[in-house]
Amino acid sequence: MINIQKSERSMKSNFNYDDFVFGVQPTDHILLCNYKDGTWQSPHIVPYTDIKISPMSLCLHYGQTVFEGMKAFRQDNGQVIIFRPDKHFRRFNVSLERMCMPAVGQDLFIGGMKELVRLEEHWLPEEQEISLYIRPFMIATEPRLGVKVSDEYLFCIVCTPMGLYYSEPVRLKVETEFVRAAEGGVGYAKCGGNYGAAFYPAQQAKIQGYDQVIWTDAKTHEYIEEAGTMNIAIVMDNRLITPKLSTSILDGVTRSSIIQIAKDLGMIVEERKVQLQELIDEFQSGKKIEIFGVGTAAVISPVKCINILGTEYYPYTANDATMFKLKKQLNDIRKGRSSDKYNWNWFI
Repeated sequence: MINIQKSERSMKSNFNYDDFVFGVQPTDHILLCNYKDGTWQSPHIVPYTDIKISPMSLCLHYGQTVFEGMKAFRQDNGQVIIFRPDKHFRRFNVSLERMCMPAVGQDLFIGGMKELVRLEEHWLPEEQEISLYIRPFMIATEPRLGVKVSDEYLFCIVCTPMGLYYSEPVRLKVETEFVRAAEGGVGYAKCGGNYGAAFYPAQQAKIQGYDQVIWTDAKTHEYIEEAGTMNIAIVMDNRLITPKLSTSILDGVTRSSIIQIAKDLGMIVEERKVQLQELIDEFQSGKKIEIFGVGTAAVISPVKCINILGTEYYPYTANDATMFKLKKQLNDIRKGRSSDKYNWNWFI
């Protein structure tokens, strides 16, 4: 049972849907639940507020933080769904296990999320292409210094309105010096350190005129892995090619969705290693190649330019590109415009 304290006044009245920056405006409520003495305490939903933790909390010093990101949509018939929360739930617990943090039950993760989204669904307009971004996260809160696994944690869920993450096709640089993750590390876990470690090379790429980097394998820098905020996919000759999952690559929910849709559209799907030289050879042959990022925030982001070993190549991004067909099919499922035969939509 979740104790709910409703906000007396909505912040939505001052929110401009036509001009906003993603991730700045929270919605009206937050879900909070503490872990203490080896068990989860009673969760509660309260009006949105800052959280108070000790400066000695272990999360601030030793990196025990895990988060997820997913979306709720208002379908064309007015109903509200959360997209694939079950897969996000499983991935969250995989990340928690890797970071030595206690598992979260489905009643708390999905049940609590549904309760929260029911309170916040008025943030989803009827007509605009706006989604509700949902951010569950957990931090270690035991107040003591010393390298150890925390005995206390705080689990939270917050929401924020979201439009297009990348409004234009992106320019990416293949990174062959710095490393995001290595085999056997935490690259497959959605933990804060993976993102913090990526900031410096990503900033250097932005100085050079690129939006993000594409990471390569830590051992040889010969194979692409993923981008800073997205998995990577390639379309060539009616084939959808994406790097095979490993302990250095995040198991993307949008990635798995696009793979399933591509198979059902009759495409050949190849999950395998993708060598930089293979891409160079294909570009130099003059073949039409599509490259795009896939992720919860980005959905599908066309890549209009990719720098590989100092040379810029220009993937196909015209309106008839296959990636846009995949994106439309995914959006139609989420918005209720086509049948959800995969049972991806969870109604609140």
